Amino acid sequence: MIEVAKEAAYAAGKILTEHFKKLPKEAIREKQANDYLSFVDETSEKKIISIIQENFPDHSILAEEGGASGQSGEYRWIIDPLDGTTNYISGLPVFAVSIALQKGDEMILGVVYDPLQDELFWAEKGKGAYCNEAPIRVSDSDSLSECLIATGFPFKAKHLIHPYLNSFEDMFHACIGIRRMGAAAIDIAYVAAGRFGGFWELGLSPWDLAAGSVIVKEAGGHISDFWDGPDYLFKNYLIVSNSRVHAQMGGIIRRHFPKYQTVYNK
Repeated sequence: MIEVAKEAAYAAGKILTEHFKKLPKEAIREKQANDYLSFVDETSEKKIISIIQENFPDHSILAEEGGASGQSGEYRWIIDPLDGTTNYISGLPVFAVSIALQKGDEMILGVVYDPLQDELFWAEKGKGAYCNEAPIRVSDSDSLSECLIATGFPFKAKHLIHPYLNSFEDMFHACIGIRRMGAAAIDIAYVAAGRFGGFWELGLSPWDLAAGSVIVKEAGGHISDFWDGPDYLFKNYLIVSNSRVHAQMGGIIRRHFPKYQTVYNK
């Protein structure tokens, strides 16, 4: 299964690379406010799905553009064919392919491929995490004051900009610095590789983080919702860390998001 995921990621990455900085305006459309789709997203997704279905025709699929498909069974693939679409269509070289496999309620493998850097981050449950063929581990920093932290702006939840900016200010004062890459899959992979000490964002979808969740756990990291709960995949409030600074990050964020409220999903 991991080899099929890698094959699909490489094939999709080739499509993304071939069309990068070559998209005509008519090949791009807006799905909703500030959320874009290109024919490259669709072409990449079709390629991934075709490879998966050729090898595992009985597995179901949840993909960003195509939604849910296939039989309802034990295995489900969760796919983001182009994480960082806005970066991609703007010519910014930060985007990735993200593919995960879920067995029952558990994520069992994940692949995040950055085609421009030719970095394939991958992991299988219980077998460690890797970048290409080299093992990776989270950083060993014990304090936020030693960490570079990543975040994502709440472009799908602009009504939450004030509590988010307040959390940003407090985090900014606590850590070395903050970076905003524009592709959550890469942010999480970079935590797994020890490049970032942590990452937080709200308004994410399952396909943004499913693959990364396996990779960061296998690299020794921790992932949760804002309230340190396990329901991060669908609750849309995510903290990822090297484990050591998770409580510090959560403490800062919960000052401004004290408890889960329906207004957060307005």
